[in-house]
Parts: sequence; C-alpha cells; structure tokens
Amino acid sequence: MSGLRELKKKKTRQAIMNAAIELFSEKGFNHTSVGELAKAAGVGKSTIYGYFHTKNEIFLAFCEDQIDFVFTELAQKRDPDAPLKEQLLTLFMGQFRYVTKNYDFGRILTREMVFPKELTIEKSNDISERYLSALGDILTRAISRNELRDDLELLYISGHFYALYIIVLSAWYERRFQSEQEIEQALQKLLSQAMEGLSPKNKR
Repeated sequence: MSGLRELKKKKTRQAIMNAAIELFSEKGFNHTSVGELAKAAGVGKSTIYGYFHTKNEIFLAFCEDQIDFVFTELAQKRDPDAPLKEQLLTLFMGQFRYVTKNYDFGRILTREMVFPKELTIEKSNDISERYLSALGDILTRAISRNELRDDLELLYISGHFYALYIIVLSAWYERRFQSEQEIEQALQKLLSQAMEGLSPKNKR
C-alpha cells in the first residue's frame, strides 16, 4: 500500500513540475500564479503547497532534477579515461542542452546559482555542493592522471571550471551566441586556456 502511495506522490510531483516548466516557459516565472500551476497540473492549490512552499522551491526542484539528469547522462556517455577537457565538454554541453530546453527556467537558474535569494540560499547552496562534489570526482581522477597540478585545492579548481560554464551560459541569454555550435566552440577555447594554465609544469 505504501508503494502505491509513494508512486502517486511521485506522479503528482511530476505533474506539478511539468506544469511549471510549461507555464514558466510560456508566461514567465513572475507572471505564473500558484493557482494557474494547480489548474495545469490537475490538482488543488493546497496540494501544490503540500509539495512546495513557494514557486522558488519548484524552481529549485527543477535544478535538482537537472543535476541528476546531467550526471546520469554523463555517466552513460563519457569515457572515464578520456581527457579531462573532453569529459568537461560532455558535462557542460549536456547541462546546457537540458537547461535551455526551457528558456525561462534556464535564465532563472543562471541568476539563482550566481545570486541566490535569501529565502532559497540554503537550498541553492545544497544544490551547488552536490554539483561541485560530482565535478570534483572527475577532477580528482584527472589529477591522478597528471592532467592537473596536484598542489591546487579541488574546490577552487571546480569553481574555476564551473565559472567558465556560467559565463558561456550567461552569454547565451545575452544573445552573444546564436547557436549551440558557437557555445561548444566557446567552451572548447575557455577549457583549453584553463588547461594550459593549470597543467603540470613538465607538460608545458
């Protein structure tokens, strides 16, 4: 019985998320009411609040789903022994494609991960920690293969590479890039520059 209950809860949560993605993309985050979300999801407003206290929490749930999706996809597609730049490009391009499928969500995500609101800062930090931890695993293996210097702090290396992705994603929303190909080319150049600066001295 508890299994059926959990399945129903999971389906209801997903219905709310699907409605949010559709309405936020169509009307924008600020112009979508909880009542409209409830109607689109086929549930009552009280049900929405049973799962999420605010619209920001719905957005952050999307961020969590995005992280799970991206790293699952990365695990399926990447070669763990491939060069670091190749693995990072696979990671960031997978994330870019997922985020920008829903324009408004992706735009809010960029803002929220860089400048989180006080009401969501703790949750935003949790999501950032999960992301940086997973990225750190990739970088740890790169250090063991002598692709990165071993005298640098892992947190700062992770932040360095993630910042490059955020820069490119922000540029996309500023219309500086017009295609996915331009995004990939920009990431390749930025990652190459970073790798040249972070590579061990005996590899320069």
